[in-house]
Amino acid sequence: MKKLMVVLAPGFEEVEALSVVDVLRRANVTCDMISIAGEYVTGSHNIIIKTDFPIDTINEDNYYGLVLPGGMPGAENLKNNAPVIDIIKKFFREEKLICAICAAPMVLGEADVVKDKDITCYPGFEQYLNGANIKNELVVTSGNIITGKGPAAAFDFAFAILESLGLKDEVENLKSSMMF
Repeated sequence: MKKLMVVLAPGFEEVEALSVVDVLRRANVTCDMISIAGEYVTGSHNIIIKTDFPIDTINEDNYYGLVLPGGMPGAENLKNNAPVIDIIKKFFREEKLICAICAAPMVLGEADVVKDKDITCYPGFEQYLNGANIKNELVVTSGNIITGKGPAAAFDFAFAILESLGLKDEVENLKSSMMF
């Protein structure tokens, strides 16, 4: 099974991060919460999460993809983190899965991986997506990049990630069991 990382920075949007982690784990996808700032990370609504690993201890080659939740200043903190940008660039070159929701697509813009890609983001962050084809949709898949518009898109975003992993049956089962 393919392993994913959800990268958390101080000020991350809790709904976008934890909904994705929950849905992926319900589908038995290994999903590690990776921190750029210590073992515990505080979200944008003061919810403190204990992460699985700090970013400087992981081997990114062990992962098939990454997920970046939005939230402010979480997305800004991700954008300004050199290891995060390096991993995104490497995953883009290797055609691994790259997912970002809400304000976090701006991190993809910083990594210069959105040119000519169909991308959605939280309104007001389009300016960071140089060269992208901006779409006004809840979730957009463009090759190996999946983006979501904001907190209301969290479940659709998570289901799109599962579908990209070939887990369409699991998506339908989860939608039913979660009464989605």
